[in-house]
Amino acid sequence: MSEAKPATNYFDFYGLPIQFNPDQNVVKTKFYAFSKQFHPDFYANESEEKQQEVLDLSTLNNKAYQTLSNAKKRLKYVLELKGIVETDEAYQLPQSFLMEMMDVNEALMDLEFEPDIEKLLQVNSDVDSIEKQLNDELSELVKKFDENPSESDQTLPLIKDIFYRQKYISRIRERLPKQ
Repeated sequence: MSEAKPATNYFDFYGLPIQFNPDQNVVKTKFYAFSKQFHPDFYANESEEKQQEVLDLSTLNNKAYQTLSNAKKRLKYVLELKGIVETDEAYQLPQSFLMEMMDVNEALMDLEFEPDIEKLLQVNSDVDSIEKQLNDELSELVKKFDENPSESDQTLPLIKDIFYRQKYISRIRERLPKQ
């Protein structure tokens, strides 16, 4: 059995290029192959160092799979790998987006004080529409990046902007009253 050293990132670990949409069959195949290869039971009679190394590789495999098989986690991970997004970054959303969200936030406050099913349905519809538009834009941009990573200087800042808009929309979704 060949010894694998922990990779610098999950894509390297699985032998994949850095992409927003890696082939999920390859991700799954690598995960299962490494799950077998690095199963701690196979190393029960090895030295403590070897057991720890295998445990670390098994943990890395699990984290890689959890990240690369989940679109939202993968999006954030690629942006962090590329140095585009930093943890707890104070990103400034565009004024036009914030103005649009101000209307939604005001409607949410109104709903807290005066529940109104029609208004709630309208706010839900507005948020769905914004979310769909962001998802469509994101799909186009990640496709462009995956097809031509050399032009990432143009696409990554736009993807970052959508990433933060989606985070904002997620917070609004959490505040929406359940119907």
